[in-house]
Amino acid sequence: MAMVLLVRHGQAAFGSDNYDRLSDRGRQQARWLGEHLAALGVSPVRAVAGTLARQRDTAAEILSAMGLSASVPLAEDAGLDEYDGESLYRIHTGGADQLAHQRRDFRDYWRTFREAMQCWSDDALDGVPESWSGFGARVRSAVDSASAGLAREDTVLLVSSGGAIGRLIADVMNAPASTAIELNLQFRNTGVCELIAGRGTLRLLSYNAIAHLALPERRHAITFA
Repeated sequence: MAMVLLVRHGQAAFGSDNYDRLSDRGRQQARWLGEHLAALGVSPVRAVAGTLARQRDTAAEILSAMGLSASVPLAEDAGLDEYDGESLYRIHTGGADQLAHQRRDFRDYWRTFREAMQCWSDDALDGVPESWSGFGARVRSAVDSASAGLAREDTVLLVSSGGAIGRLIADVMNAPASTAIELNLQFRNTGVCELIAGRGTLRLLSYNAIAHLALPERRHAITFA
């Protein structure tokens, strides 16, 4: 069966005024992943990222480290974009300043954010940019589109974000929304999921793997944001 490698973007600028950009560490994480995949003999026939800068740049760094920048064009699909967490947080809290809360009380911020996501999944937030079900449907559609027409031994590289990946994996496993939320919040930067694609189905083979960061001298580079 064909293989889908679903990768979360590298470390972004969490806690800054512009989260949607890779840190230097995030770029290094992506390069290490590309080198690791190349050493394994992985050669994707296509590569697709979401439209967010952190997703596109992660994919570009991976392909460059694999020596595939010229031979494997990087496509974009907004279906792989992350949900609008800022809007969810603002609606749930009645307009509280998300960035100020992050900087003031990191743990309380994540408790509040988890509550916002749970309310979203319960359809208990009014005025959200997209519904929980709509979010899941567009991520699944993007992955199905990217994996369509693959030959038996083909591999496709997809770069997305933790929430989108968690939502997809929960859907594949027929798990509840609470599982998708937990998967989202535990996903590591440049973590890799392997999914087998074929006959219109997806099957999970591995989740959140970071073999490229598991060496003792690289463990400092394991991040979650």
